[in-house]
Amino acid sequence: MLAHILVVIIVAIVITGLAERRNVQPALLVAIIGLVASFVPGIPRLELAPEVILGVFLPPMLFSAASDFSFASFAKRLGSIVNLGVFMVFASAALVGLVAAILVPGLGPASAIVLGAVLAPPDAVAAIAIGRQAGLPAAVMTVLKGESLINDAAALTLFTVAVASVAGTHAFIANTPLYFLYAAVVGIIIGVVIGQLAQLGRRKLANPSLATAVSVIVPFAAYLAAEEVHASGVLAVVAAGFALGHLAAESGYAERIQERNFWRTIDTLLETFVFAYIGLQLRFVITDASAAGYDIGELLVAAGAIFVAATLVRFAWVFGTALFGRWRHNAIARRFAQSDAARARRNRPLPPPPLAWKENLVVAWTGMRGVVTLAAAAGIPAVTVTGEDFPGRNAILAIAFFVTIATLVVQGLSLPWLIRSLKLEDARDREFIAAQQELARQLSDEADRQTLEAYLATELDPEVRRVTEFMAKRLAARRVQTEQEFDPSTSIALGAMLLEGRRTRLLAARDSRELDDTVVRDTLERMDIEQAFMQTLSTQAR
Repeated sequence: MLAHILVVIIVAIVITGLAERRNVQPALLVAIIGLVASFVPGIPRLELAPEVILGVFLPPMLFSAASDFSFASFAKRLGSIVNLGVFMVFASAALVGLVAAILVPGLGPASAIVLGAVLAPPDAVAAIAIGRQAGLPAAVMTVLKGESLINDAAALTLFTVAVASVAGTHAFIANTPLYFLYAAVVGIIIGVVIGQLAQLGRRKLANPSLATAVSVIVPFAAYLAAEEVHASGVLAVVAAGFALGHLAAESGYAERIQERNFWRTIDTLLETFVFAYIGLQLRFVITDASAAGYDIGELLVAAGAIFVAATLVRFAWVFGTALFGRWRHNAIARRFAQSDAARARRNRPLPPPPLAWKENLVVAWTGMRGVVTLAAAAGIPAVTVTGEDFPGRNAILAIAFFVTIATLVVQGLSLPWLIRSLKLEDARDREFIAAQQELARQLSDEADRQTLEAYLATELDPEVRRVTEFMAKRLAARRVQTEQEFDPSTSIALGAMLLEGRRTRLLAARDSRELDDTVVRDTLERMDIEQAFMQTLSTQAR
């Protein structure tokens, strides 16, 4: 099994490299080649237990996405994210269950709801990758990322309750809304606590390699701890990722650089394997369904109808709630305009404007399903508590797979074309980012001046004062040093002080909501690279 996994990963990486050279979406190409390869004679079956997929592959993918995601941006679009990641999940499950109960022979209403829960959560990995490459506006990317972080929790909670009702077992809390509330609250608390403890440990270790090792443990610890008390492991991992991502500035620059590179590598490995795994299941899923007595043609027709139903409900939900959201935003804007003084006292900004219709069209079309759907379907028990076969299990597995493939091929392949055709450009977004970057530069210059002035007030060494005064003049003129030479160790030490002053000022501006978190993250990342370069020069100068 391990040898098969290694071969799949190696082949998937090679395909990914070729796809990137030809500007093709790697994840989709890997999945399609996997589909074809599954019919090659002699290809062994690579089947992982659902506990492995959900407990080994999912946590690091969620953690990496959350830790690299601005919580301020997440909170700013929280209404849209919860709307899509929670409420639409339940709406999708209900409609898919209804269609499945009508079209799939022998699939009762309860088993149909299980299928609905399996197919409810879109996997936005491919959509986010395509959107990033195509330059989607930041607001759309925020909504898609945020949805992908929480919709698995809603779907898996509903799945647990639905499976328990069919199998005759008992869910931890039978009431679905109450169970979801418990799972969400407790999962988030566990994730935040583990994230805070991990950051405390990383500060004590003060070692880049050990700090990275701690970050590897965190997603698994959060997931397992939450699942142990029947809470949402997904939300625990997301909360831990947000906590560590927000607190990363407290770590050393070497730790941040090493962790960023490590998690980007892990993302590539996991994403390529997951999509290859999806593709390689096709022949075996068909064989299992045929052996169970199902007509593959009938299942394909049912899967096609369910794919259409899932797509339509997403379109209806996205555009229906968008109308309500725009009406609500306009009403709030009018109230804010009438009470500027009160708003100023509360320091409460106007909520961000809702997405435009072109942006909503892209969001509605990004309904690709992924590995969570397949893992949930595979996690359906084979028998009920009475010893009977779980009704419709093989049909659910086959339809879940067919619909997943349909979404990846139809929506995944057409999404880049749709984005290009709509010519999505948000002038407000560009202006906002440009203004925030200029503000970050101004705050950095201000921090540099204050740091140099404070240093000059205490430093008595004439050579050091000469270097410091030169740097102050250079900063005032904003020109690069080209003529005057001085002791590298002195300039590097001052440079480190300036970077620390900038970092402190930018983080203060972020915490006071003066600066956008995403702009701060990008600026700090460039500063980390600059500090690593200066450290290299310092080492060479010794």
